[in-house]
Amino acid sequence: MKRISDLEKKYVLEALDNEFATSKNGMFTNRMESKFSEIFESEYSISHVNGTATMHTALKALGVGEGDEVIVPPLTMASTSLCVLQNNSIPVFADVDLNTFNIDPKSIREKITSKTKAIITVSLYGLSPEYDEILEICKEHNIFLIEDNAECFLGYYKGKLVGTFGDFSSYSFQASKHITCGEGGMLTTNNSELADIARRFTSLGYAGVSGKQAKITRNDIQDPIYNRHISVGYNYRMSEVQSAVILGQLERIDELVNIRIKVGEIFDEAIKGSSLVTKQHTPDYCVNSYWGYALILNTDKPEVDWYKFRDLFQKNGGDGYYAAWKLTYQEDLFTKEIQFMKGITQEYTKGLCPNAEFLQKRIIALKTNYWDLDEAKVQAEILKRTLKEFKN
Repeated sequence: MKRISDLEKKYVLEALDNEFATSKNGMFTNRMESKFSEIFESEYSISHVNGTATMHTALKALGVGEGDEVIVPPLTMASTSLCVLQNNSIPVFADVDLNTFNIDPKSIREKITSKTKAIITVSLYGLSPEYDEILEICKEHNIFLIEDNAECFLGYYKGKLVGTFGDFSSYSFQASKHITCGEGGMLTTNNSELADIARRFTSLGYAGVSGKQAKITRNDIQDPIYNRHISVGYNYRMSEVQSAVILGQLERIDELVNIRIKVGEIFDEAIKGSSLVTKQHTPDYCVNSYWGYALILNTDKPEVDWYKFRDLFQKNGGDGYYAAWKLTYQEDLFTKEIQFMKGITQEYTKGLCPNAEFLQKRIIALKTNYWDLDEAKVQAEILKRTLKEFKN
């Protein structure tokens, strides 16, 4: 199969043939958002320029404000925390579970204060967090839940689709994701009032847009007394060409997701019997959509062995693999700048999130975006060989 098929190309050409005429602009965006809502069981889908802007919009729409605290995991791409800072709010880091690598509900409870207004969970590498416990915490403390599902498309938790648990759910269409248009994102919700606020925030605060309506008509806006801007907003809108690509990807989403799951199954066979690595644990009530195939390298010397294993894997013909992101609070931005920002109470020092600190240095995340399963099988054999040869 192809990553980008003739279908996406056909839709892009149609979008270009429309020459971005005002009367036709938005046709693909409307179709794409409707299709997204249908697949992801959401009443409202609001497209964005990327998957960071989506979460900024969600925070703003929920009324999370300056100085409010938002609980986030540190073991993920920093955008999950940067959107909080963009909102003039305070990211508070909760630790992760050693087996699933996802945010730990017990740690969330420990971090809640009177200033906590929201939790952003991350479905890391394609695996959902423990929604039941997290939703119980949200209900108990009257706080909002935003799902960051950038790496999880068509994942399931206890038979329910990931993305149907939060007040908002965010998705990314960045190049490495399950479906892509190079960049882009989507924000979903079932709340009509929140959807209207979110749409206006993505569209310069225009009065004429709503959760269902992404574009303003010419007759509306070409009026000398038309009151365009009724609230603060940014231009976070996705282009027609991007929407055309995503529409094509959505019509192929089952094959694009399922091939990654099959790659995960191929790697499962390769690591059988090895004590050198431990796979990210997927509970039997979850369906992992495998943005990546995450392993822990069982070593006491990760600062040496992680590189040794990678070098041997590549020497044997293996593709490069992903490292875990440096923990967000260990980034220079946080230790040298954010640490001293008004409202920050956590100390960004060793031991803040011990489980995340243990895992981060040891995670190996293999690619799953092989569009030919024979290529994945070759990589699996190389992995199996490397596991046998490696001496730590």
